[in-house]
Amino acid sequence: MCHVIVTCRSMLWTLLSIVVAFAELIAYMSPDWLLGFPRSDSGAAVDSGGYRPSLGLYGRCLRVGSRGAAVSCGPYAGTFGEVASGFWQAAMLFLAAGTLVLGGVACISVFSMCFQSIMKKSIFNICGLLQAIAGLLLMVGLMLYPAGWGSEKVIGYCGPEASPFRPALCSLGWAFYAAIGGTLGSFLCAVLSAQAEIATSSDKVQEEIEEGRSLICLL
Repeated sequence: MCHVIVTCRSMLWTLLSIVVAFAELIAYMSPDWLLGFPRSDSGAAVDSGGYRPSLGLYGRCLRVGSRGAAVSCGPYAGTFGEVASGFWQAAMLFLAAGTLVLGGVACISVFSMCFQSIMKKSIFNICGLLQAIAGLLLMVGLMLYPAGWGSEKVIGYCGPEASPFRPALCSLGWAFYAAIGGTLGSFLCAVLSAQAEIATSSDKVQEEIEEGRSLICLL
């Protein structure tokens, strides 16, 4: 018999798992990892004002047209080998692996209300372990990313003084911070999974099951 068990801690873990997975996915796909130095509509560098082109792991956003009125965003790399540097290629692999794991856990977490175990193992403990592993993968990817700032592509956006771990005239975009937040969130999810396990296996829940209730909601 399927028992639907909903507690505050298990719902918080499920919702946060979904949010973290989406945050990492959106950050990975965004071109706003680096913001280039300010430029005028003609493309010349300016001290302030103007627009700032953005550069992501594999995409970029630039103003196009005779007056620079339109913004064109898309991939700058047609193949994986055309990604700006080897460090970014490695970062993409680690970030993609971590995001994929988080996405899988987010899907599983939705069904944790009905199924609390897999092959007699707690679904919360398994998912928590996977989220911790995903956090480590993401952390490695984020550490590799700034090592590629000395690539020719980044120099074109950030100036000739750009070098590994030194973005020169560029500044970090929201996507980089979102990826950091998602990484920290994945470790938080791993901690909350243990609390969700405790909440769904409490004595109160067992009493509700013994009374024959199929829908159990506890604060």
